[in-house]
Amino acid sequence: MSREVLSSVVMPIAGEDDVVLVRRRVRDLAQAQGFDAFATAAVTTAASELARNALVHGKGGRATVRELNEDGRAGLSIQFQDQGPGIADLERALAGGYSTARSLGLGLSGARRLVDEFDIDSAPGRGTMASITKWKRLY
Repeated sequence: MSREVLSSVVMPIAGEDDVVLVRRRVRDLAQAQGFDAFATAAVTTAASELARNALVHGKGGRATVRELNEDGRAGLSIQFQDQGPGIADLERALAGGYSTARSLGLGLSGARRLVDEFDIDSAPGRGTMASITKWKRLY
């Protein structure tokens, strides 16, 4: 399989408006690539959750949004990076229901369920990098 990056844009995440801009960019690209309504909503929601995590927990960061093509199939990949405190118990955070910000703690586990590929790397003192990919469904 040959994965090709068709376009790439780096977007800062420094405030609530930036979370909205990342969400809008991902939604618009998913629609432009012909994702169905469910896939568009799924990747948009996952991107919004991870952008918010980068802002709230990571004290800001950046999102790199990429349009992909793999053997004729369209996809979106978004990487979120912050220089925050990192996640002390990544396994617990991924299980869901755990939060350090008095929320429901469903951001990471929810985002992971909504996409086709999910990867996260984090440790105390070195920030967090999360990457998601969603592929257009083939019918």
